[in-house]
Amino acid sequence: MADSPQVKRFQRIQSALNALLVQEKFTLPDMKQCISGEQPAYVTRIVHQLEREGHLRADDGVYCWTCELADFPAQAWVTAQVHGTQLPETPAEDRPRERLLAHGAPALRTAELLAILIRAGRKGESALQAGEKLAGRYKDQLQRLCDAGRGELKEIAASVGETAYCQIMAGIELGRRIAQSLADAQQPRERIVSSEDALGYCRTHFARLATDGCQEEFHVATLDTQHQVMGTHRISVGSLDRSLVHPREVFRPAIKDAAKAIILVHNHPSGDPTPSEEDFVVTTRLEEAGKTLGIQVLDHIIVARCGATSIQEFRTRMK
Repeated sequence: MADSPQVKRFQRIQSALNALLVQEKFTLPDMKQCISGEQPAYVTRIVHQLEREGHLRADDGVYCWTCELADFPAQAWVTAQVHGTQLPETPAEDRPRERLLAHGAPALRTAELLAILIRAGRKGESALQAGEKLAGRYKDQLQRLCDAGRGELKEIAASVGETAYCQIMAGIELGRRIAQSLADAQQPRERIVSSEDALGYCRTHFARLATDGCQEEFHVATLDTQHQVMGTHRISVGSLDRSLVHPREVFRPAIKDAAKAIILVHNHPSGDPTPSEEDFVVTTRLEEAGKTLGIQVLDHIIVARCGATSIQEFRTRMK
């Protein structure tokens, strides 16, 4: 094993790198003389590789390190030059995916989590090295990572191509949605026992439908035995009529949620929330179907740019 080509190559690269790491600034001719036992072209190749990866910067032929020498991951860099993105000599317990399976995601460093999302590196930069670079750049402001563009991340770590970028952004968005879902679950559910409550709920939760809806949409909010909101479901898109809003489609999500009551909601793209004759007909038909099923239609709310209307309240005023 000691005489294997990989070991010899590892030792050769490490020897050249060690000589470079004791120089804060240097020129290529100086280093070629300093590493007298190595071929000059080989020293040039090592220096140019470090420059391409952003570890070195050249100014009028003088090279300087872009990081603190003590912080440079020498062992990982040499290993990446020998093995590329595959790290067969890295113990399994030190690889991010294996560590996640063994100890769970919370045990991993940010760089390791990013490496799993990046998945594959490229020559001269493993996925873990790319993760280290991203984690180092955003360590004090991790929230900025979600707004980073593809070019910005690739500039930091060459391994972040289109696929890796999409995986990182998808992971961030999924985490954000899970966090929002957990936060929502901890909040007390809204309780709706009157038309006033229903109007307030719909003004808030269907605000975008009221202002931006280009077509009529019919939704149902399901309520439990305490009249707390369990969920909302879109039933149809298109002009409200009896063929589109069939009791079977309206009450299917209510039965699935084991709802005790429902609120009917639809928008008027015209901006006027005044109920039409068809709105009243559809409401009455669904109320009758609800009685048969034992599911109360608490109200039918119409939302629009100019306000919201409760059909129950509208009926009361018309009497």
